[in-house]
Amino acid sequence: MAKKELVPEFDESPATTGEYDLEERNALRRVAGLSTELVDVTEVEYRQLRLERVVLVGVWTEGTVTDAENSLTELAALAETAGSQVLEGLIQRRTRPDPSTYIGRGKVDELVSVVLSSGADTVICDGELSPSQLRTLESRIKVKVIDRTALILDIFAQHAKSKEGKAQVELAQLQYFLPRLRGWGEALSRQAGGSGRGGGAGGGVGTRGPGETKIETDRRRIRARISKLKREIAAMRTIRDTKRAGRRRNAVPAVAIAGYTNAGKSSILNRLTGAGVLVEDALFATLDPTVRQARTADGRIYTLSDTVGFVRHLPHHIVEAFRSTLEEVAEADLVVHVVDGSHPDPEEQVRAVHEVLAEVGAERLNELLVINKVDAASEETLLRLKRTWPDAVFVSAHSGVGLAELRAAVDARLPRPAIELEAVVPYDRGDLVARLHERGEVLHSAHTAEGTAVRARVDEGLAAELAPFVATSV
Repeated sequence: MAKKELVPEFDESPATTGEYDLEERNALRRVAGLSTELVDVTEVEYRQLRLERVVLVGVWTEGTVTDAENSLTELAALAETAGSQVLEGLIQRRTRPDPSTYIGRGKVDELVSVVLSSGADTVICDGELSPSQLRTLESRIKVKVIDRTALILDIFAQHAKSKEGKAQVELAQLQYFLPRLRGWGEALSRQAGGSGRGGGAGGGVGTRGPGETKIETDRRRIRARISKLKREIAAMRTIRDTKRAGRRRNAVPAVAIAGYTNAGKSSILNRLTGAGVLVEDALFATLDPTVRQARTADGRIYTLSDTVGFVRHLPHHIVEAFRSTLEEVAEADLVVHVVDGSHPDPEEQVRAVHEVLAEVGAERLNELLVINKVDAASEETLLRLKRTWPDAVFVSAHSGVGLAELRAAVDARLPRPAIELEAVVPYDRGDLVARLHERGEVLHSAHTAEGTAVRARVDEGLAAELAPFVATSV
């Protein structure tokens, strides 16, 4: 007898939250008090992030002042997730970022005084800085300067656990840092200022330093590492594609849970399947996709997959590196788009998620909007969101409110088998009846002398297996 696969049943028990993973993550913390000042070194600086006391800086180019403040608040949450203590936040109103200093030379002087008075050791800019902007700001402020992209990459590096996740994060980091490598030693990297052969003016034997050569060597090594990582990720992508193809052959519908980071995607997955995925009130708490099996109310099997969270201005390095993971969404039959109903600007969250989905070709998929954390949102906010999205499902993964409606909505939106037929399956083909219940939609079932009489909707593959026993094709 074939071994029956156990599938977790839906229940209303408290959601598991990956307690062991959470304990392991909290066991390792940055040690406060270690110096992070820039040091003049002759080697290439790989810019390992050791964030401690930070000042945030943003440039407000469009939208309202509330939008600018929300963006800086999100940057503060990112910094705290990375292990930092946020001391101050500055916003500069400009038509566009300054090409040299990002915030303008006058604002740099104000930033220097804030850094000195607060004792900050790091400045985080709410945007992606060019290598020249980084160099100029660090030379003026005299502390480490990073941008939003480097901060998100640092968080991803901390939270990635699987082999594929670690490889994707390393690839994104190398692609980001490659154009930002530089030699800090003036004596070595910039000695050779002359142009003539055999030691013309400004150069000569013994003065041509190896600094720039060292950078080029490191660049070649990094490019070689990038090529190797791309090959490894491509191989992992093949494995993922093979699994997806197997599910498609068996006509197993796929549901992908997508949404803004910290919207509660993992909590909803845990509630629906008992997956035990780590849940933490932090941005990008879970990066590695989790796929679990679930059943509809009438017994059909489908898969639920949790994906990496999105954020406004998600670095393109991350999107490219995690493309194979994000394609889980593009290949899904239904996208459950989770929105944080308690967030100050949930509409902006939805817009940011749709931008990333468009990048991976998933913008036209069947989408079910789920407003989570209704127990933490105000009545006024909920009324506004219901007017904006009348077809959305309002739930609380924490309290369990609305989960029954969510399951019913998922069941209703899943694709149904296309072929309807009637068959009498012999009793010695119980395996076929079991597959019919798992993969098809049984409309009627009865036991007769000849076997199990069923009327059902099935896919083409299952219809072919049932063909010898079909009584009537509807």
